[in-house]
Amino acid sequence: MVDAQTIHIVDDDSGVRHSLAFLFESHGFSVKTYESADHFLEAASAELRGCLITDVRMPGLGGLELIQRLREQNILIPAIVITGHGDIPLAVEAMKHGAADFIEKPFEDTQILGAARSAMQGHAAQDERLAERTAILERIASLTKREREVLDGIVAGHANKIVAFDLGISQRTVEVYRANVMTKMQAGSLSDLVRMTLLAQSSEKP
Repeated sequence: MVDAQTIHIVDDDSGVRHSLAFLFESHGFSVKTYESADHFLEAASAELRGCLITDVRMPGLGGLELIQRLREQNILIPAIVITGHGDIPLAVEAMKHGAADFIEKPFEDTQILGAARSAMQGHAAQDERLAERTAILERIASLTKREREVLDGIVAGHANKIVAFDLGISQRTVEVYRANVMTKMQAGSLSDLVRMTLLAQSSEKP
């Protein structure tokens, strides 16, 4: 995955940028630094991965505004905001807008390293879950209308004879459709089929 282990540091303080860059590079991360939120936005895209670390207060766009802009552009990179004690309310507000964490100054090296690793692991899990949902939705779309009706009956917990009665078809026909559904959905068991269907339904909710 492109930029999966890249730390993007946005801070107007060159000393902070350089010290954080040295810290993360010494622990095996790739690092990119930006002196302003505007410079970061110029380079950002929806494919961006890794972790963003930004100061909550900067000239021009601050960390909160930066995170808002990223969300508006559907750039979902996990973000950690660095905050002074008096800026904690802003940092909390940033988290409400999608920031993964905030780190209060002064902070230990282990604290910000751990926060970045945790944020990236959580984002990777989200990516995997999204990919799984997409694959499941494609499988559901491949079902015929009748197969989808049988699937809905199965997920509702209805026995084959109940599904057959509801649809006005024979129980044997339901069994055939059910076997087709299991094959098309690539489900190894009934519980697997139900889990996948519920995951797909959760992705359809606003």
